[in-house]
Amino acid sequence: MGNSRWVDPAPLEVARPRLPWWTMLPRWVKLVLLPLALAVVVVWVLAKVVRVVWFYPVSVALGLVTLLLRAWAGPWVFGAVVAAAAVVLFVWWWRDKTTFDVWLRWPRTEFRRVAVYAYQWRTVVRLSSLTASAKGREYLPRLRRTRSEGWRDRVRVRMVKGQAPEQWEARASGLAHAFGSQSCRVRVIRPGVIELDLVHSNPLASAVALPAMGSESAVDLRRVVVGRTETGKPWRLRLLGNHLLTVGVSGAGKGSLLWSVVWALAPLVKAGAVRLVGIDPKGGMELGQVPEIFDRVVYDNGEAAVTLLEEVAADVRKRAATYRGVRRLWARETGEPFTLLVVDELADLIAYQTDKRLRERAQAALQTITSQGRAPGFGVLAFVQDPRKEVVPFRNLFPTRVAMRLDEAVQVDMVLGDGLRARGANAHEISESTPGVAWIKVDGHRDPVRARAFHVTDTNLVELRHYITGGSAIIVPFPDAGPHEGAAA
Repeated sequence: MGNSRWVDPAPLEVARPRLPWWTMLPRWVKLVLLPLALAVVVVWVLAKVVRVVWFYPVSVALGLVTLLLRAWAGPWVFGAVVAAAAVVLFVWWWRDKTTFDVWLRWPRTEFRRVAVYAYQWRTVVRLSSLTASAKGREYLPRLRRTRSEGWRDRVRVRMVKGQAPEQWEARASGLAHAFGSQSCRVRVIRPGVIELDLVHSNPLASAVALPAMGSESAVDLRRVVVGRTETGKPWRLRLLGNHLLTVGVSGAGKGSLLWSVVWALAPLVKAGAVRLVGIDPKGGMELGQVPEIFDRVVYDNGEAAVTLLEEVAADVRKRAATYRGVRRLWARETGEPFTLLVVDELADLIAYQTDKRLRERAQAALQTITSQGRAPGFGVLAFVQDPRKEVVPFRNLFPTRVAMRLDEAVQVDMVLGDGLRARGANAHEISESTPGVAWIKVDGHRDPVRARAFHVTDTNLVELRHYITGGSAIIVPFPDAGPHEGAAA
């Protein structure tokens, strides 16, 4: 013990408590500020209550009714009412699922907002790197209104200051997986606010039945109905003052769109107000099914096809000269028919033609028609499988572009425009079992539209021929025609 030395103990380090600033105020100041503090708390609580009522009105109303009924009627009556309501809802769902889904949209919306989105919102946006930090404070995107439509949820989001919609588009796939959806699309609502379309099922999985032949007065060349969009609305195409380029692999359903357009125009074709001119370089495999409805039709890509293009181009220049100083756009009152040029395989005319002279003549004529033909009443409906620039060098002359099933992801932006695939237009992911499904991009509109053309059968084409030509026949349906058999594709 004699050799032991005293060792000084280590100093005790205790963190100094940091008290709120208001605890240092004099007592009389606290008494003066107490009513103001209580008012702030009351306003904060009321704001939270209003927010809950705003986002969950049905749940709040059902909760209040449940409490009042339980207190007023007792447990036995309350249980009987709940059981009866459950039976009624089940029978309603069983007998008419469509109206059931419509009327229960709000309860479903509120449930999914809480259970799917609000519950994990902070975690998902943090893991997706969609938050921001400044001066030690974290800023999160705010979850706003949610709407559930059965096949998709529309989730409105207020972005963090300084964010761009492109940041959300880059993480759309991860957001879809995080929220249990098939896909996620980003749409801009207004500056700082976006809407996420989280798709759960495919509303275009079933073929869209062709409607009955319309009347002549019902056809509007500015709004030609050719199918149905994924939201259930009619798919309308503008033909007057427009050209359409449709791209898709073999079997994608390009023929469904072609004949849907012709079916819609049939009353005007019969009346002479619309003239159809066709070129089918595949030997007439498509347009040759009903050649009688065309004013002129050619079944190759040689001299006859090029001559026809040059004749149409000459008609464009002639009619434009007639309209100069008189009118700016074709109208039916002019007495001249609207001319629709249908080219079933555009590449065979302007790219695959081995004769350089014919190829250059075809390109020159088509460029004249597409650049000058919209105002004097000429439209082009062109179909092609290869969307590369060297195949269709003047894609920009087609204001409306339709992308059906494509082979590669890079082809989506070739057809629809740069950045469209990032916004959800995944035409390369369209199933082979859904011919006629397409993504549509119209100049002047930021977001593409997904739709499906009508299902046109061989029986419908026979009916179309006899309607326009005035013939008569007994139309016998083809045997065992499934949803994809006997269709124009």
